Amino acid sequence: MDKKFLEVLQHEGPVTMITLKARPVNVVSTWMSYLKVDPENELLYAPAAGMRSIENDFQTDQTLLLTFGSKEVEGTVGPGAGFYVTGQGSFLESGPIYAEFKQKFPWVRKVLQVKITKIEQKI
Repeated sequence: MDKKFLEVLQHEGPVTMITLKARPVNVVSTWMSYLKVDPENELLYAPAAGMRSIENDFQTDQTLLLTFGSKEVEGTVGPGAGFYVTGQGSFLESGPIYAEFKQKFPWVRKVLQVKITKIEQKI
């Protein structure tokens, strides 16, 4: 997994998630500090209190585009690094990852799991 991307994740900021193939597209957000990353397996996890719009979209296509950025990390042209991450999403409602998130965030309804297929630095 890209080292610069992992560095960006160490800073607080919003994460935007977009269902690319849905019509209309749906957009949800969370905070980078809420995420869990499994670099070895190219997985990213986010707590879902809502996210029902993208969950409904997953019935026909699970493709997500996520955006990440931090002005605290040096980018390609100066201060600020930003990334697009493409992946396949699914929701967990049981198992060890779900239990971990439920303990940390009692408001969790499900956990969004994203299998990362591409990480692209944009700036």
